[in-house]
Amino acid sequence: MIRAAYLAAEGFEAALAEELSRHKIVITLWHGRLALSSDPPIPAAWALDIWTDPRELEAPSVKSAADALRAIQRNWSAYAVEHHRRMALIAERLPPVKARPLVFPEPAPSSHLGAWTLLAADRLVVSAAKSSPFVNGECRFEEDHIGPPSRAYLKLWEALTRFGRWPAAGETCLDLGASPGGWTWVLAKLEASVTAVDKAPLAAAVAAMPGVTERLDSAFGMAPEPVDWLCSDVIAYPDRLLELVRRWIEGGAARHIVCTIKFQGPTDHAAAEAFAAIPGGRVVHLFHNKHELTFLWAAADLPGRITV
Repeated sequence: MIRAAYLAAEGFEAALAEELSRHKIVITLWHGRLALSSDPPIPAAWALDIWTDPRELEAPSVKSAADALRAIQRNWSAYAVEHHRRMALIAERLPPVKARPLVFPEPAPSSHLGAWTLLAADRLVVSAAKSSPFVNGECRFEEDHIGPPSRAYLKLWEALTRFGRWPAAGETCLDLGASPGGWTWVLAKLEASVTAVDKAPLAAAVAAMPGVTERLDSAFGMAPEPVDWLCSDVIAYPDRLLELVRRWIEGGAARHIVCTIKFQGPTDHAAAEAFAAIPGGRVVHLFHNKHELTFLWAAADLPGRITV
């Protein structure tokens, strides 16, 4: 019996398998990048999407497969590994799901979306519920090929979209490890007041944006100071970044934190779990992440506080 399915990003199946193993989750079958398990679903940072209510259905024909899906609910996203033609024929009989790119800052889709795949030509796995509102967990945007100095801006766009909140005009932001300025560009475009900290300079066009102040300094040499948003895409060992984040949280200095946990060499699952254990926070693998995770934290999400 399949009780959960975890979809890894391309190339990160091993990281997901290691994470699930640490939590005693047994993978009974890999279907492409989809790890099927007979154990109940758990939060998994390295999963782009988690199918939380999977079940197997007999599908002797294209029509019967489509009818079975439509009988459960309206909106479905397909994950195709094999039997591509048959899957396409089934999808043609379902209401279309338009996975158009988001225009940031646009909220994530709110409509209910399930997921399905063909394990065999006559056997479906369907899940009416899943963790991501995006088709196969892929959060895509209409990209800006002119303004930002690097593609790192897509990570912050996705992180804020997944967070469900972003800086308001006039809020104070500290961008650690800012150069060349992809994240600073995002924050400044939101009309926030941004202090960009790095030993290397920002791209000239970003440094000239309204609300941007450049500080040529080390992110790790700074004492916590009150800010609405602490953002970091700095290259650092996870343990060192964890120490910095804890210092800012314990000092009551930041209202929100968004930071990239970067792994050099093997994945440091213990460090990722330490981040995930921080009250009010969560750790996710973004569609735009590489061998890294993203930590999201809000003071308002601490136990006993009202979530904004």
